[in-house]
Amino acid sequence: MRTPCSHTCLAFILKFLNFLNAFVGVVIIIYCAYVLNQLHHHPPPNDSGFRPISGVFSPDDALSSNFSSLPAPWFTYAFLATGILIVFISFVGFIGAEAISGCCLCFYAVLTTVFILSEVGLVIFIALDRQWEKDIPSDPTGELDRLWTFINDNADVFMWVGIVILSVQVLSVLLAVVLISLVSSQNEDDDLEGEYGFRNSSREPLVSPYSGQASGSARGDSDIWSLRMREKYGLNTTTSSSSDAKPKFGESKSISR
Repeated sequence: MRTPCSHTCLAFILKFLNFLNAFVGVVIIIYCAYVLNQLHHHPPPNDSGFRPISGVFSPDDALSSNFSSLPAPWFTYAFLATGILIVFISFVGFIGAEAISGCCLCFYAVLTTVFILSEVGLVIFIALDRQWEKDIPSDPTGELDRLWTFINDNADVFMWVGIVILSVQVLSVLLAVVLISLVSSQNEDDDLEGEYGFRNSSREPLVSPYSGQASGSARGDSDIWSLRMREKYGLNTTTSSSSDAKPKFGESKSISR
């Protein structure tokens, strides 16, 4: 079955958008790999900067004790997992756009929607909570502080970069939903056409009734033509047929003398 041109164009745009998302994920992975390499050669100090638990129990002390069990480069690991997740989602979207599979595109749309909601929730949390740095575990490596300082120094650039990335993700979800609707409608049309064609083929008779009528009419025309030719040349077949017929019961056959 040939793929419509509209499906092909939308799938190409979706693959391009997923390529951009995958590029962002690969950049994050490369950055995290570089940071982990630097930490391997220059490990952080043992002092994690947490407050010791005092004699009086408080929720902050319990939260600090839970955070103290995290590895030192926890931020780098979390950032690396985010990059891997972005690459995985982009790969699923690329495969779904290439195969134009409704199931794969639906899975991609759900994953991307959850990821977008997570990003929006994180932005809202940072924007509303002015003391968000105290609500998260401290980073002994100092990588979180360096990255946040770099983002603040280039706030205008990162604002536009974030808007572009979020717009690309939202547009990818919309294109995936449109492709899913087009694929489902095309499958329904194909099923209806197949069912209609099956019904028509089942209703057609094995032998066409017009063939018997045509043969009968042709035979009747040939008999009329032969009868006219015999009458024209004086060939009477009625006497021979009556002489060959057997006499009925009670009739006597005349004998010529």
